[in-house]
Amino acid sequence: MQAILFDLDGTLADTALDLGGALNRLLAEEGRPTVPMQQIRPIASHGARGLLRLGFGIEKTDPGFDSLRQRFLDHYEALFCDQTRLFDGINDMLQALTARGLRWGIVTNKPMRFTDRLVPTLGFTTTPGAIVSGDTVGVPKPDPKPMYHAASLLRVDPAACWYVGDAERDIEAGRAAGMTTVLANYGYIADDDQPEAWGADWRIAQPKDLLTLLPSPTA
Repeated sequence: MQAILFDLDGTLADTALDLGGALNRLLAEEGRPTVPMQQIRPIASHGARGLLRLGFGIEKTDPGFDSLRQRFLDHYEALFCDQTRLFDGINDMLQALTARGLRWGIVTNKPMRFTDRLVPTLGFTTTPGAIVSGDTVGVPKPDPKPMYHAASLLRVDPAACWYVGDAERDIEAGRAAGMTTVLANYGYIADDDQPEAWGADWRIAQPKDLLTLLPSPTA
């Protein structure tokens, strides 16, 4: 094991309030009722597609989806880092990983237009060695290509990487790339999800729990 890669939304950062705010501003613009945050939070990892399905009952293949998605992204861009924060314990965990000589990076399905501007605002106390967005290599997770690209940027074999995420596609992508997978139970998991069926190698209830899964550091 040489490196750990992380999803961003729902794993490193709590982005639900800003994503939900964008959805509700769009709903209000359309004269529709807004959605309570307790309904938005479990869907936040599914991005624009999942949130538009929640708010409008619309699918990617439906007429008007692309227009609504662009308007949602425009609303999100206006306040994408307003209330977004790192989850408690993230920096302590990352510092402990770095102290053990492990490299770390981010693989997210968030578009580069947001990732590249959001990450510097989050207050990481140790710098990621790789940042791969949903459009960096032309395909998002669950395709393993973003995982391979991140491993290449870190100059490690994918088999020497772990991947931590909170969505089924995260586990699928990690497994497809030959990585050890860790499910972040504290993330955006809906009541009707079945995470026990996703095949993660490990599950953690809070960020610091990741450290308990690692081999003991050598002297």
